[in-house]
Amino acid sequence: MIQFKSYCLVTPCRNEIDYARRTLESVVRQSILPAKWVIVDDGSTDGTSDILREYAEKYSFIEIHQRADRGVRQVGPGVIEAFYDGLRLIDVRDFEYICKFDLDLEIGSRYFEILIGKMNENPRLGTCSGKPYYPHPITGKLVSEECGDEMSVGMTKFYRVSCFEDIGGFVREVMWDGIDCHTCRMKGWLASSWDEPELRFLHLRAMGSSHKGILTGRQRHGFGQYFMGTGIMYMIASAVFRMSRPPVFFGGASMLYGYLRSMLLRVKRYDNAEFVRFLRKYQLRCLLVGKARATAELNARILADHG
Repeated sequence: MIQFKSYCLVTPCRNEIDYARRTLESVVRQSILPAKWVIVDDGSTDGTSDILREYAEKYSFIEIHQRADRGVRQVGPGVIEAFYDGLRLIDVRDFEYICKFDLDLEIGSRYFEILIGKMNENPRLGTCSGKPYYPHPITGKLVSEECGDEMSVGMTKFYRVSCFEDIGGFVREVMWDGIDCHTCRMKGWLASSWDEPELRFLHLRAMGSSHKGILTGRQRHGFGQYFMGTGIMYMIASAVFRMSRPPVFFGGASMLYGYLRSMLLRVKRYDNAEFVRFLRKYQLRCLLVGKARATAELNARILADHG
């Protein structure tokens, strides 16, 4: 049995009646329960609020924070605003780990136990996660969302509190869940995810599909890459890769459209020159030797510098 270290979940949610109960059940069945779970109900109107109250009455570690209905789901910055609305209700230093955790997931019973174990094994590991799979809308077959090993995924961002504070938390814009992992490495922390059987989890709807469908989500991802500072050659390579994954061709094409449209409109970008230099140097190395090797080289330097 691994050494227990407390963790807290903060969950922004809105209109998740189709998924909430499955997510709640998968968390209350964890082998190591969270010390606290703050769920921010961001103006749900579909009955989600009733389910949340039911579980909060049954489990003392669940706390519900109700926000007013703004009338529409707002992904990206809206989700992070809701997250921080919940975060202000706790002192993160009361916990060893904190996790931004969505309400449309189904995780295995040892999910957090295993992540804590990996954190215990490597003190430079700042953030980590398992890998998301979603049911194909026609066949029902589980499909990997093909998230890179060098990232913790946005729907379940498990953080060492000291790392979370060091990077300054999350940027309140689309691509917050990429900026954070690159910032971790820039500041000497590791970010990782693993496609291991007990760390695979169900994303009960495909990533990016919560607002106006998956193609809108892919276009939004393209804007996010532009905002973050991704170079155009890396973006093209990334979009071509995504064209081979569902939705075939159109997903990657939508990403590239979102990036190019943002570039032509001269949309404001992330104003952090040090970060953009670090990011583009890493992305260039990825294009030259592949992402796996480029990440392994960078991680080795981090461990050597902070060993």
